Amino acid sequence: MKVLVAGSSGMIGSAVTRHLIACGHEVTCLVRRPPEPGEIWWNPDVGEIDKTGLEGFDGVVHLASRPWPMRWTEKAKHMIRTNRLATNSLLAGSLAGCEHSPQVLICASGMGYYPSSGDTVLTEDSPAGTSFLAELQRDGEAATASASAAGIRVVHLRIPAVLGGPMVQRGAMRTGSGQQWVSWVGRDELASIIDFVLKTDTLTGPINAVSPNPLRNVEFAAASMKALGHKWSVFLPAFLVRLLFGEMGEEFLLSSRRIQPAKLLAAGYPFRFPELEGALRHELEKVRV
Repeated sequence: MKVLVAGSSGMIGSAVTRHLIACGHEVTCLVRRPPEPGEIWWNPDVGEIDKTGLEGFDGVVHLASRPWPMRWTEKAKHMIRTNRLATNSLLAGSLAGCEHSPQVLICASGMGYYPSSGDTVLTEDSPAGTSFLAELQRDGEAATASASAAGIRVVHLRIPAVLGGPMVQRGAMRTGSGQQWVSWVGRDELASIIDFVLKTDTLTGPINAVSPNPLRNVEFAAASMKALGHKWSVFLPAFLVRLLFGEMGEEFLLSSRRIQPAKLLAAGYPFRFPELEGALRHELEKVRV
């Protein structure tokens, strides 16, 4: 397939780009800087994109985003929201207007679509939450409506914490009660999922791009310690999480989301690294090379 990738220079996007090329796809990158051969330019901050260059792709993978601050001030929230809606709507609308539009558009969304739900198992059919993060993911997904209306198969990958890169060496933290569920996915696993979704015409709409084996936070920390060879882990009580990270810490460190990849499992996706320890060891080997 001829595939366009937005966000190809990031921790996730670089791995996805390498994987797609290794799988035999012809990959072109969508970039903000002056484009080199094999690249296409855009600037979603001002609503501009090389529309002529978008013609003729079989699939588009949109992973681009701005770095998120550690604390969500009202100004930071506005920046995050504006960026998400601008990139999704610009890309979807431009692809919808192509004479030869792609068959599929895959956009990164997030697990924050779902509310903190204790022990409840969450699937793609579960309702959205009402937090800032839930509204961001909901509205970001809705911003691609023009591509769907044009007959493009649109997929929203609801992505959890992604294991990969040098950060994986820092281990895991036990936070709050430790009983909250942690959904996760390995970086190379996510790249494989994206390749599978590109080629599987029956997959559309929201897709939980998560391991089928979520863990409680205390179990996640223990498995991480074993894989990393650590004898201790950091513990942050709930009050300290809220003090240091505010709303962001509440959403990402204390909330409980027990998510299942129901659509991927039904479609027969073969998970490469379904268990946390194996996924961590795989990523660690790559860092050490």
